[in-house]
Amino acid sequence: VSLASDRGIAQADGVLMDLGISSLQVDVGRRGFSFRREAPLDMRFDESQTATAADVVNGYSEQDLANAIYRYGEERGSRRIARAIVRARPLHTTTQLAEVVARSVGRPRGRIHPATKTFQAIRMVVNGELENIEAGLGQAIQLLERGGRLAVVSYHSLEDRLVKTTLRRESRDCVCPPETPMCVCGHTASVRLVNRKVIRPKEEEVAANPRSRSARLRVAERT
Repeated sequence: VSLASDRGIAQADGVLMDLGISSLQVDVGRRGFSFRREAPLDMRFDESQTATAADVVNGYSEQDLANAIYRYGEERGSRRIARAIVRARPLHTTTQLAEVVARSVGRPRGRIHPATKTFQAIRMVVNGELENIEAGLGQAIQLLERGGRLAVVSYHSLEDRLVKTTLRRESRDCVCPPETPMCVCGHTASVRLVNRKVIRPKEEEVAANPRSRSARLRVAERT
């Protein structure tokens, strides 16, 4: 919304939100988003903010680390990983963290590196990603003119779940709990769901762009 305001745009007939980390950020090793390159534990999207991945890794209690890794990484071995991180602290680089995580959960059996979910979790904590996505969805809907469409591309289940829940809520006239005998929320629908089921990339697209494999698209129209 602030970007639109700066450009004198009061309303838009379309908004595209491409969530999460970009390929460019992953490929720029110095930012610390990837465990495949040695770099400082940074992971900030906005380099002007103060908190970094190093602050989370070295400053969180074992319990808080485990909770964050479980919630934002959906990692079943979160407690074991958090314990290993605390014992190995201080950690300063991406490769140090990846090695500690790999040793704690075992080497990969498939294509996914054992540190993938932990890195995702820490990055999401550092950047407040879910909170920013929720705020951004609300602002995008308000920016749309009637009939304008919001398209949101997410790349993992946490993002998609939040987008799905938010758009479904905003497509209803009442969001009171089911047991409430009459509506007291005063909520009115602001969008119509264009696709009830999530849209996934076709095989040809995945073949041309393997990174699109996990992409999920949801579209809503302003009412």
